[in-house]
Amino acid sequence: MRQEADNLRGAALMSAAAVIFAAEALAIRWMTERGIPIEMQVCARAFGQLIWVAPLILTTGSRVFHTRRMPMHLLRGLSSLITWGLYYLSFALLDPATATVLSFTNVIFTTLLAGPILGERVDAWRWGGAIAGMAGIAVMLRPGSGVDAWGAAAAIGAAIAWCGITLSSRSLTRTESTPTILAWVGLVTFGGSLPFALLAWEWLGVVDWLIMLGVALVAPGIIWLVTEALRAGEASAVAPFQYLRLIFVAAVAWIVWGEAPDAWGWLGAAIILGGAVVVTVAEARRR
Repeated sequence: MRQEADNLRGAALMSAAAVIFAAEALAIRWMTERGIPIEMQVCARAFGQLIWVAPLILTTGSRVFHTRRMPMHLLRGLSSLITWGLYYLSFALLDPATATVLSFTNVIFTTLLAGPILGERVDAWRWGGAIAGMAGIAVMLRPGSGVDAWGAAAAIGAAIAWCGITLSSRSLTRTESTPTILAWVGLVTFGGSLPFALLAWEWLGVVDWLIMLGVALVAPGIIWLVTEALRAGEASAVAPFQYLRLIFVAAVAWIVWGEAPDAWGWLGAAIILGGAVVVTVAEARRR
């Protein structure tokens, strides 16, 4: 009974994370339509993440940055910067549902790379889910689909870059503390995004600043919600709830902008989603 209650709490937390993830995705589209440059949005997002880790830095002082694995921390931060830059760009170029579905492929690409890079044993379920996901991509991005090629490339590029986050994090957690990892991520992503934001700088109104900073300060809470969800319940039972964000994104995008994938696009989305869920559950059970 206790485990059931924990799973329910974990599912609720993961669902809340999905809602915020969906809200961030829709806000990207809204901010872009208001003329806020993608570079400034990404920099604000990085600043928000730095604000979230600031208490860790203030509590531990400069020793939180002490490490013997500087290159790996830089790779982790650079992977985050590339991921968020391409992720934000994909929502500016694609309809929100398509961009969301393509973002799910990150678990598929991680599975394909986990074996050769980390030497992990990839079981049949994870391979099956990965192959299904690749087939779904082919269906969704078939010739004549009408999907913006640059937007699709940005979305898939973000998913591949996310592998750098996942794989470098797995490597770092073997030797580094969580505060050290988070502190370096916050510093590298903000420092790396700031020059691009300055180059693309636009003078914004008060409302635009409030929207952008509001998203930047709320969105990093996704990490906390996901962590607490996985702490509360079994990963195999809780993790699939992260994919609920597709429902929220697709519904709002259709209501507000009248945008949605066609029938073939939804078929590809269903295949990708199915493959991603299989990989996620298999990965959770393996761990």
